[in-house]
Amino acid sequence: MSKNEVRYAGFWVRFIASLADTLFLALPVAIVIYILSDGSWFDFSQYQQNIQYAMSGNANKALSNLPKMDRTWELINIIVLLTVYMIFWKKYKGATPGKKFVHVKIVDAKTFEDINNTQALTRSFGYIVSTLAFLIGFIMIGFRKDKRGLHDLLAGTVVIYDEFQENPDT
Repeated sequence: MSKNEVRYAGFWVRFIASLADTLFLALPVAIVIYILSDGSWFDFSQYQQNIQYAMSGNANKALSNLPKMDRTWELINIIVLLTVYMIFWKKYKGATPGKKFVHVKIVDAKTFEDINNTQALTRSFGYIVSTLAFLIGFIMIGFRKDKRGLHDLLAGTVVIYDEFQENPDT
């Protein structure tokens, strides 16, 4: 595959893929982890009370009483979720169910071949960096010609459409 045949996946198609993955991968994993933790992973009663405080205009009180989280169960959730994502990336050649749905996949940025485990892990941890940087790591996808986010740059990956079209100039 030459660079002329590549169609980079932009912000909104990747957002839709991410939303689908959250609903069909991350949420079910989180529910299972929550059940296995017997409810100790996350204090939903405090969360609900904070929502009520925020809705009544008392944001300070909502932010001062953050829900308690069990770090062990949070770590288990992260490890299980990373494992699930890596299994999908390997089995479906760089695509989670959300990416399959919108016909995009993750590939090596230089060779356009399948990503390796190191790239997959780096990209996964890169999501954290992209998020903590005030979401700039994701927003930059909309402004770059190659549509790469910070996590893509860190991992040496790019997200492309898995159906290529001929370049009309060739």
